[in-house]
Formats: sequence, structure tokens, C-alpha cells
Amino acid sequence: MPDDGATLPWGVVIVEDDGPTRAFFEESIGRCTKLRWLASAGTVHDALSLLEGLAPAPDVLLVDLGLPDGSGLRVIQEAVARYPQCEPLVISVFGDEDNVLASIEAGAVGYIHKDDAPESIACTILDMKAGGSPISPMVARRVLAKYRSLQDENRPADAAPAPEAVDAAAAILPGRPLLSKREQEVLALIARGFSYAEIARLHALSVHTVQTHIKNLYGKLAVHSKNEAVFEAMRLGLLRHPG
Repeated sequence: MPDDGATLPWGVVIVEDDGPTRAFFEESIGRCTKLRWLASAGTVHDALSLLEGLAPAPDVLLVDLGLPDGSGLRVIQEAVARYPQCEPLVISVFGDEDNVLASIEAGAVGYIHKDDAPESIACTILDMKAGGSPISPMVARRVLAKYRSLQDENRPADAAPAPEAVDAAAAILPGRPLLSKREQEVLALIARGFSYAEIARLHALSVHTVQTHIKNLYGKLAVHSKNEAVFEAMRLGLLRHPG
């Protein structure tokens, strides 16, 4: 959901059982004029109760998965079902593929491992609301590996490439690379886990321009997400494996 400036400040709900961590998140959000802290909870039970009658409706759910009485996945599912505009951002000590993929399936837009937690969670939230999908490099690598293994398991040994992959490969002609130099640079950075805002700062671009480059390269690769773009680019020889 792009930030058009009309709905600011974004309302944020925090679900985190560790008191100091929860206070750190609240403080970071409180210092940002583009965000508004709405409420916090430390358990699944309290979070579900909180979501029943929350007003105004939250725009962001900042949630940990390892809560004392269950998984934060329940909270994500309830938040997305009750408030379709709410975008969940997971910050958790769980970085395994199963938890990450389950979070994405439940509706999470970003996934940050606590070991990689940013100094200002507010900046990460704003990047997400500008169209980014924050994800820790370590988590991204594990998801990519999982995605590739699933693709290999489901593809018959003699299967022909998907039509969209053929179309993308056919565009690679001598003297006519599939991606422009800037698109290639942006792709390399998102493969390394950089956020849209970080890429914009590195290349002195606006976040909107970075989003345009990403939209264009998604179209050329016939994909719809960062992980798919990295996987397809590696398959076509446009990227080396991040490992």
C-alpha cells in the first residue's frame, strides 16, 4: 500500500511479550510523526481481545511469533481478516523456513529476524508502507533456498520451462540484455536484502523511482515478488547465488 500522504499518520499495533523490546518499539514509533502508536499486547489472548474493537483501525501490526500462550500467526490471521488494510510485520527470533513461509501465507508483508532488528523500527515500517517488503538477509536466503527446493521437487526432470520463463529468456539477445544496467543493480541489491529506501539512498534515487525499476524488472522476469525475481534471475544466469 503506497504512502500517498493522505492517510498519515499510520496507526501501529505492537504484539511483543518482552517488556524492554516492546518499550523500544513504542518509543521508536512515538518519535516518528508519520506513525501513531495505537496499542500494545504481550500475549495472543490479549492481542485478539484488543483487535476486537480497536478504533481507529490499525494500518500496521508489529508482531512477534513466540508469544507465551501461542503463536503470533493467530494474531496475524485475525488482524488481516478483521482489518484488510492492515499490513503485518514480523520481528521474531524464529528464522526457519517453515515459520517464515507460514507468516507470509498468513498475510505478513515483512519478516525481520531479531538479531537483525534495525535501530529504528519506524524507518522499517515507513519503508514497508512505501511499498517495500522488509526481510532480513539471513531470512531471505533461507526462503530462497526453500523456494528453489520446492521448485525442483515439483518440476519433472524432462519438463519444459514455463511459457513466461521462455518469454523472458527469449528477450536475452546479443547486445540486448534483458535488464537495464540500473535494473540489474537494483536486482542485485534486493537479492542481498536491501530495502527500497536503502537502495534509493545508495543510488541517490527516490523510493518511487526504485519501485518503478522493480516493477519493470518484475514484468521482464514475469514474476510477482522479490523471492521469485531472485530465483528467476539466478535461473537465467543474471545473478550469482547469494551464498
